[in-house]
Amino acid sequence: MSDADALITPELQLLKLALAYPETTEEFPWGERVVKVRGKIFLFLGAETGRLRVGVKLPQSMLDALTLPDAQPSGYGLGKAGWVTLWFGDDAAVPMDRLIAWLDESYRAVAPKRLVKSLDAG
Repeated sequence: MSDADALITPELQLLKLALAYPETTEEFPWGERVVKVRGKIFLFLGAETGRLRVGVKLPQSMLDALTLPDAQPSGYGLGKAGWVTLWFGDDAAVPMDRLIAWLDESYRAVAPKRLVKSLDAG
């Protein structure tokens, strides 16, 4: 991460990283920011009343993620499919290294296998 990246918010850092993956788009269904790969969501991202909200699909790391304070299985039945929603307040340190790893896991869980292979080959 560059010094310039350190000056932007964790939300914008995650957005920038998510949009760097192949064939991703940013959309705003239901009034919230999501990042999709080929039309499938792999990141829910938002800031509400001074709190950062991150939603990712974690087939391997779900139990680890749920050990963080204010982490919970995502609503609307998504938690059963490995989705986790994490909340971070203004006073909470945002574990960017873990979030970046989870962002990668979520992309790989949702993206078509051909795109995942292109990541591994690069």
